[in-house]
Amino acid sequence: MDSPYGQRVPEVVVMTPTGFAQAGEALLAVQQQRTVVLHLGAMASDEAQRTIDFVSGGVFAMDGQSERLGEMVFLFAPALVRIEHDRDRETESI
Repeated sequence: MDSPYGQRVPEVVVMTPTGFAQAGEALLAVQQQRTVVLHLGAMASDEAQRTIDFVSGGVFAMDGQSERLGEMVFLFAPALVRIEHDRDRETESI
């Protein structure tokens, strides 16, 4: 199926890691041009912070984007994905 991105259809992967060891899976998914929603509620806060730091750094190195969606929920997107906020649309209509 053709899409604006070529033959590949954009994917969103939702992950709920239970330990830092799974942080690499999130980074690999972004490297494979998938958008990742990472819910860290199942991790201890210090391990969750370490995971966010690791994934954020890797995504930044790939020119990707990261966004905090909630207390323990984060979005990581490859460079080709544009993240748009409701507030962005509000300022355009003014």
